[in-house]
Amino acid sequence: MNNTATEYIQFDPKVTPLAKFHGTMLGAVAPRPIALASTIDEEGRPNLSPFSFFNAFGANPPILIFSPARRGHNNTTKHSYENVKQVPEVVINVVNYAMVQQTSDSSADFDRGVNEFEMVGFTMEPSELVKPCRVKESPVQFECKVLNVIETGVEGGAGNLVVCEILRMHVNKDILDENGRIDPHKIDLVGRMGGNYYVRANGASLFELAKPE
Repeated sequence: MNNTATEYIQFDPKVTPLAKFHGTMLGAVAPRPIALASTIDEEGRPNLSPFSFFNAFGANPPILIFSPARRGHNNTTKHSYENVKQVPEVVINVVNYAMVQQTSDSSADFDRGVNEFEMVGFTMEPSELVKPCRVKESPVQFECKVLNVIETGVEGGAGNLVVCEILRMHVNKDILDENGRIDPHKIDLVGRMGGNYYVRANGASLFELAKPE
């Protein structure tokens, strides 16, 4: 029996510097899926930006939520957040290994009105039910209407939860197995870790566990 005492370091979010707390929290809550969110503003100008504060929260109705948080260093809001307030529609594109570098490049702080699709080399694919375009290179694309935007605070680092209902899902046939299900080896997804780290969900990283009876 190991009697060695485990030592922990405590972090109080009220007194820990934001950058330190944010970095430590994201190092622990990982890997996180990435939403490459396509939006437009009221003038019809496209925007594309990745968010790892993202996940699925229901299937009936099908709900996705991502959070373009307020910037910690200057408390400004992101164009994606501003756009969905003006035009409550979004396409959430999943990110695989083949497109991870371009996805990272799209997170640069471009000026409003700059087309990130063109800046990073992604292809704009017209959507069927919403105004923002899809990313053709993404293996799965969700056309969504925005149901609600929940602001969790007004200080730097506060989240803005964009609650989306899926109207249509587009799945590349090449990532399906013989039963028509998404093959995790073929979709080759990536997730966000802490700092500059990512994880690739492929090869030896994948394993199966039988569900308990």
